[in-house]
Amino acid sequence: MAGPAIKNGRARAEALVDLYERAGYARAEPAVLQPADVFLELSGEELRRRLYLTSDSSGEELCLRPDLTIPVCRMHLANGAAKRAANYCYLGPVFRDRGGGNGEYLQAGIESLGREDFEAADAECLSLALESAKQYGVNTPEIRMGDVGLFSALVAALKLPPVWQRRLLKDFNRTGTLEADLATLKLAPGTRSTHAGVLAALEGSDPKAARAFVTDLFSIAGISAVGGRTGEEIAERFLEQASLGVTSSLDGDTTAALERYLTIEGDPDDALASLRSLAKDAKLDLDAALDTFEKRAGFMAAGGVDVSTIKFATAFGRALDYYSGMVFEIYDTSGRVKYPLAAGGRYDGLLSLLGSAEPVPAVGFAAWIEELEQAGGAA
Repeated sequence: MAGPAIKNGRARAEALVDLYERAGYARAEPAVLQPADVFLELSGEELRRRLYLTSDSSGEELCLRPDLTIPVCRMHLANGAAKRAANYCYLGPVFRDRGGGNGEYLQAGIESLGREDFEAADAECLSLALESAKQYGVNTPEIRMGDVGLFSALVAALKLPPVWQRRLLKDFNRTGTLEADLATLKLAPGTRSTHAGVLAALEGSDPKAARAFVTDLFSIAGISAVGGRTGEEIAERFLEQASLGVTSSLDGDTTAALERYLTIEGDPDDALASLRSLAKDAKLDLDAALDTFEKRAGFMAAGGVDVSTIKFATAFGRALDYYSGMVFEIYDTSGRVKYPLAAGGRYDGLLSLLGSAEPVPAVGFAAWIEELEQAGGAA
């Protein structure tokens, strides 16, 4: 029989769902078992390596849901027109390996799909996340924020080669990889890879034929894998390097603009001033993205958020590949909890990746019940 502490904890968590329902979010309860390929393909590396995998009697690979965003989006797509506006909330267990414990965690949260008033929806999402913390007595948490969409706008405005645009956006949320990209972009003209001959041979070739070529080379050498990568995976990497160009480099102004951008941080007002200054100095058209940034901050302030307390950083991202706009994490300032209390952001491309024939605006967050209880001093 559940003890008083467990019952009280569940009641407090259910109170979060009541809060979300009063705000217009309908409760969703997607299945615990989910197709593994969806998470393996669409989540970031950080989450993929923490999955609990299994399979059914037919051999289909499944996983215990590691979060509820993708399951709720899949449920939405299965139940009608993808682009219809719909608000969902949830409370339930999720499963991921954090390096200890039983790997099961109680998660609450919301997903807002199909709203066209993007900035207002973003502001409402953050406000509800902060209200979730307040329900546990955490009234002044630390708010960390970034903007994947703003980085996308910068990369587009710099008119980088398409392959570099894809590479930088892909690596934005991956620790250490973006810095490596910038180092590569600064290679002096004429610098050649140690694999330049092979890369030159592969450049422009049919991807399937190139993969077969590299795989055959490793097979002839009696090598089936290197560093945990298969021959086909190595072939993919070779193709990417070939398309990036073995002697490519960017001019100093372009790399300087990228580096300057990634040093900007502060509250949203200060960051906006620095971003507008960068755009002017580098002659970059970032007006639409910066106007969105400013409008969103205005909606946050109108919703009661003290914008001056937000720690915005252009280099801040989250380790999930599908984010496309504002991202945030809320932390305990007492130091009792090392993980975020709540985290989320905008992910406009996810439903298309899940099969929607048309893009669906989407934003949401997850709140971690155990962390909220610890931060609030619950027994």
